[in-house]
Amino acid sequence: MAPQDGEELVVRSPATEEVIGTVATAGIADMQAAIRTGREFFDSGSWQALTPVARAEKIRPLAAEFLARTGELAELMTREMGCPITYSRGAQVPGAALMTDFFVSQAEKIVWTDERSGPLGTTLVVREPVGLVAAVVPWNIPYMSILVKLIPALISGCSVIVKAAPEIALTAMETARMIERLGLPEGLVSVVVADRQASEYLVSQPEIDKVAFTGSTATGKRIQEICGPALRRTTLELGGKSAAIVLDDVDVDTTAQGVINGALTMNGQMCIAQQRVLVPEALYPRLRDAITDRVKALRTGDPLDEATYIGPLVAQRQRDRVEKMLLTAQEQGAKVLTGGGRPAGLDKGWFIEPTVFENVTPEMQIARDEVFGPVICLMPVRDETEALRIANDTEYGLSGAVWSADTGRALKVARGIRSGILAINGAGTNFSAPFGGFKQSGLGRELGSEGFDAFTEYKSIGMPAQP
Repeated sequence: MAPQDGEELVVRSPATEEVIGTVATAGIADMQAAIRTGREFFDSGSWQALTPVARAEKIRPLAAEFLARTGELAELMTREMGCPITYSRGAQVPGAALMTDFFVSQAEKIVWTDERSGPLGTTLVVREPVGLVAAVVPWNIPYMSILVKLIPALISGCSVIVKAAPEIALTAMETARMIERLGLPEGLVSVVVADRQASEYLVSQPEIDKVAFTGSTATGKRIQEICGPALRRTTLELGGKSAAIVLDDVDVDTTAQGVINGALTMNGQMCIAQQRVLVPEALYPRLRDAITDRVKALRTGDPLDEATYIGPLVAQRQRDRVEKMLLTAQEQGAKVLTGGGRPAGLDKGWFIEPTVFENVTPEMQIARDEVFGPVICLMPVRDETEALRIANDTEYGLSGAVWSADTGRALKVARGIRSGILAINGAGTNFSAPFGGFKQSGLGRELGSEGFDAFTEYKSIGMPAQP
């Protein structure tokens, strides 16, 4: 569908600030058209008439295309939003293929219709699609952020409008072309790039049955303000301020590298980044020095260079925001061990040095607010009890980590952290497990079989006794 009233968005490389493309954004008239076609198509019932397995089979080819075009798709997202190419190619694009395969496999495993017997007879419990979904997605994990909402919604029988962030306009439009090649019915899926005004219009319209959002906690609260009066269904995957708890029995070298990976992957622009590192006092000097030495050695620069570990932040406003937070941290008493500003020799691009702080106290802004940049805050603790108290002293509850030579001991500590996703010794969770947070890190869950819950409603039908 050709845009009607949007503007042309000029896309600049965050590494060079050079123009790398243009995309037509969606205005209010474009949103109205997408809502109208999505609503009409859902109400026609033709997509719901297919079985979930049949719907899934129409989506299955996406996985093969992601794998076949891994290099090309990885380079596109790296050029557009600065993710180091090794991570784009090694995790982001293959992850999109694996996610697609996982959701497709769930179509035949989920119980969509269930007969339940009881004293009053038989009740037929049916999972039906929630309706027209507005999927509002962020920029930091572009392919998977779209698919984690789009695919379970489609398999559940919904029609979907994907509203992508302007920072991934090129990546979103390429994903739209991949979806178009599936040959899905017209009106089932729309992919648009839009600013805040058009996005607010989208989530406020009565024709929208469900809003699935990933982004900042502040924006999530705004969506709730808009959707609350209408009791519009929402799931919100929001921010975090996660802690890594290090126990006193760890191997220092292995843990130092693991802590860095947990905090600085994707330039620190991950909602699950574990940037508060809580270390036993006796171990603190050794681990502090090991982490600082390794961070000093990290290569910052061109994200297309295989040797780069830290690329640019996604936008100038994000670089400026992080830079201000670094200055505030120092004003409040935090000590810079390495980094702390813009890297020398990189006059173009929105770069921030990977930074390690010590003398960080729990009340400081750098210890309380999500940074979304390459920052580690080292904090010594007396024991596990203090570590858990500090880890849980946050309005967020998305992620966290425990490092220990004793898995049983680590698991006990992990169970005490009020977060939705925990890693022991760097072990990641599977797509088969639910993803989401406690407290102000969100509402609802994505991934796992639970990821379909957001896009279905339960209907219970009392059945007469058979003669």
